[in-house]
Amino acid sequence: MENYKKTKIVEKPCTLPFTNLPPDIIEMKVKDGSKIRNLMGYAISKMELDSVRQILFTGSGKAVSKTITCVEIMKRRLRELHQITKVLFRQIEEIWEPIVPEAGLDALTVKRNIPAICVLLSKDALDPQEPGYQAPGS
Repeated sequence: MENYKKTKIVEKPCTLPFTNLPPDIIEMKVKDGSKIRNLMGYAISKMELDSVRQILFTGSGKAVSKTITCVEIMKRRLRELHQITKVLFRQIEEIWEPIVPEAGLDALTVKRNIPAICVLLSKDALDPQEPGYQAPGS
């Protein structure tokens, strides 16, 4: 790979593992460079409103641990939140181009599956039979 440089990363769209979500649900897409203070300020202010009943946190790759941290902070600040956690994989494609095009090397496409997590927090009761369910206070 010393003769190649990474030119592009394409993330394949991933469908959410939850069904029957309201169309206006707040989705917090946690990235590796996201600041927890900024994420939590926005998320907590929204969840303190009576009109907002659910919030969805998603993160993939290096952001998985930051996503979990945000969820745990949220549960500590706002008691009585029901939680369903889903772990899945996202596919990304890395495009590698040769450093010296005259060398006769072809461009490479590397497909990788990276871990991702989706956590649904709800003020309303969720299905306790759903895999990944955690009751409030557990």
